[in-house]
Amino acid sequence: MYSLYFWAQSPVQDSKNLEKILLKKDLFGEVWQVVENGEAAILRDARPARWWLAWIARGLMRREARILAALDGIDGVPQLLQCQDAVLRRSFIRGVPLYQGRPNESDYFKKAAQLLRKLHRAGVAHNDLAKEPNILLRDDGSPAFIDYQLATWSKRRGRLFRAAAREDIRHLLKHKRTYRADLLTMRERSILDAPSPVSRIWMNVFKPLYMFVTRTLFKWSDREGAADRGKLD
Repeated sequence: MYSLYFWAQSPVQDSKNLEKILLKKDLFGEVWQVVENGEAAILRDARPARWWLAWIARGLMRREARILAALDGIDGVPQLLQCQDAVLRRSFIRGVPLYQGRPNESDYFKKAAQLLRKLHRAGVAHNDLAKEPNILLRDDGSPAFIDYQLATWSKRRGRLFRAAAREDIRHLLKHKRTYRADLLTMRERSILDAPSPVSRIWMNVFKPLYMFVTRTLFKWSDREGAADRGKLD
């Protein structure tokens, strides 16, 4: 895994041919759509983060870079283009978030499940698929997953990884139930009806604290920037 740290290290600089559109700005930094020489990309910049959160912002950015490096070459996942110091640049995926696209094609969630299996086989648990803005309906009708700041990588794919992977599956099935409940199998319904002990602990113990810190202390919403992502990601 550590060989995956050697992503492109050339400096991330503005040029005369670079166009930038601010998508999101919060205490952890800024997210931009950049277009250079006709090629679009997404740039995450942790340099504007508040000084007391800068270490968290940069840590999340490095985590995302490691995960994207581990998933290199998988269709439906942003490709890591550059990561240097406090700036990450990844490929642009054209599409809209799930809640805007409202996929109706019968094979959309089948393809999404196949994509999720590819992530899990690579040792990656997304950990944030409960948020619809992180699941895209691409222009060609296929799925994509974005935003890997909270994702984890496991070499051995042990018990904790399997629990996280199961939660990925369950969250994807929740979305399937929202948009195409008629396609749910009996096995899928049983998974939905049986959240893991990890999920129950999170919901009852840690999520209230998480909501207090992010919403009350940091004034930050998980869905912030969702409309902009819908336009661009």
